Amino acid sequence: MVLVAPSRRKVIFAGLMLAMVLAALDQSIVSTALPVIASDLGGLVHMTWVVTAFMLTSTISAPLYGKLSDMYGRRPLFAISIVLFLVASGLCGSAQTMMQLILFRGLQGLGAGGLMTLSQTVIGSIVTPTERGRYQGLFTGAFAVSSVAGPLLGGIITSHASWRWVFLINVPIGVVSLALVMSALPKGLRGGRHRIDYAGAALLSIGTAALLLLLNSGGAATEVASAHANAAMDALLSRIGLGLLAVLAFGLLLVVEHRAAEPILDLTLFRLPPYAISVAASGCMAFAMMGSLVFMPLYYQLVLGQTPAESGMMMLPQVIAMMISSVVGGRISSRTKRFTQLLALGVFLEFLGLALLATCAHFGAPVWAFLAVMALLGMGMGIGMPNATVVVQNAVPPTSLGAATASMSFVRSLGGSLGTALSGGVMAFALHQRLASLPLDVDVTTLLEHGISAMRALPVAQQHMLAHAYQGAIGTSLITGGFLMFIAFVMVFRLSRRSSA
Repeated sequence: MVLVAPSRRKVIFAGLMLAMVLAALDQSIVSTALPVIASDLGGLVHMTWVVTAFMLTSTISAPLYGKLSDMYGRRPLFAISIVLFLVASGLCGSAQTMMQLILFRGLQGLGAGGLMTLSQTVIGSIVTPTERGRYQGLFTGAFAVSSVAGPLLGGIITSHASWRWVFLINVPIGVVSLALVMSALPKGLRGGRHRIDYAGAALLSIGTAALLLLLNSGGAATEVASAHANAAMDALLSRIGLGLLAVLAFGLLLVVEHRAAEPILDLTLFRLPPYAISVAASGCMAFAMMGSLVFMPLYYQLVLGQTPAESGMMMLPQVIAMMISSVVGGRISSRTKRFTQLLALGVFLEFLGLALLATCAHFGAPVWAFLAVMALLGMGMGIGMPNATVVVQNAVPPTSLGAATASMSFVRSLGGSLGTALSGGVMAFALHQRLASLPLDVDVTTLLEHGISAMRALPVAQQHMLAHAYQGAIGTSLITGGFLMFIAFVMVFRLSRRSSA
């Protein structure tokens, strides 16, 4: 821990909060600007890579920043990450083609991965273990607000100015963040010579890239049902290739990291039950969060017949509850020091929320019931996520703080991607089974590919049948996250019993 005066700590925290907000905003702010960007730059078929490139590089770079900050200090690594992020933001704002924008977004993700990880690591390094809960709760609250504000802010900027300001707005805010942190954060450089784990870094990057590309390559159910047999076979072969590459890379990574002098992923940390269980719980919470955030708006529109704006408003109770509970829960944890017990409470509330949400979705429920359950789900996330970070940081020695925090961020990112992909796969399979037995005037492939537009072209009676099919399919997909959260709760509950004994 680095001793910092309270006045300097406030300055550092303000700078870190700005950095966290910037990185979180850029995960979602571009979504509402993509149609305008595609019409301006062209390359509509490559549009989704603007999001995917950022996600790939930010996920891959997070563990690297964490380990390097343990070796060479937090200050220089934070400076590198934010300068890289700002330069890339300027380049994104000046891109002339879609391919340039995709390349620059990948570069921006390399910086964002450091901002997300190092913000939590730095604050963990300058406050006492008992104070970490309060600060991590504030970070979680800021992340929740940014997740909602991103698409809204992107839409406002695109409507009233050029889409380029979606990226250029980062520059002045980032400069302020850099100035605040650099003016108050001590150097704290590590002494001695270090051996960078190049082999581990390469294998981690290859395996993660292959896995994320596999998870984000689309729904298998649509292609199995597709009439384009050759295209479906090519897609299947590419998935098999990506899967094999991911398995090979991660398998070799385990061997390399056991032998490395200073491994990127310190596998010995997983021998610590608080660390291992909290990291796993973080991945489960991210899985459940992304599953609900992605598929509940779909439910509201397809089953309840709401507009996109109305479905977005339906998500607000989850985000508001997450924001409030993270701040309040962080203060309570800092006072009571019962971090593991509060983590167990958060995981239980998230499990209960998902179980109730799956029940409401499967059998149907009034709007107020969905709003109440979404608030319960958000409350569980707000209490659980920051306390998971605190338990992880308190379980490891100060020299491993960066690597431990980064590993948790890495697992969260993978958990979120798995939540979207596996929940989507379960939903697509369940929906395909239900649609195959319905007497509809359109084929299953068209419905899976075009969703709402294809549904609204059907007669009213068939729309009701289709809505019922979506109702059951989305309810089934939510059960997947609920089952995972139950397993996480059992593990965390046993850990909390052990820590209170």
